[in-house]
Amino acid sequence: QVHLVESGGGLVQAGGSLRLSCAASGSIVSITSMGWHRQGSGKQRELVATITSGGRTNYASSVKGRFIISRDNARNTVYLQMNSLKPEDTAVYYCNAVGVVAGILGNYWGQGTQVTVSS
Repeated sequence: QVHLVESGGGLVQAGGSLRLSCAASGSIVSITSMGWHRQGSGKQRELVATITSGGRTNYASSVKGRFIISRDNARNTVYLQMNSLKPEDTAVYYCNAVGVVAGILGNYWGQGTQVTVSS
């Protein structure tokens, strides 16, 4: 079983910053990639950013240049530094990990953390 625990969400004014953290624990043997997705009210879940174990990153065009994803492989933890936040960044942010558990590659999700950006 794998647990992803997110923290760091909250309410911030437009132009402000927040840092999200997500720690993976459990019987996961190796994690190939971790990342963040978000789902705004009435919208589909969308990719925000991902990072591989080797440090390769990928960002949605809407956040490129404002958000920075990083990872601590030793702690199985991924971070999302969000700067210059906009009201349209308001969403529930979900941590995601792709890794091997009991020899099987799986896709795991956290419970989500709310980020609200006021104008």
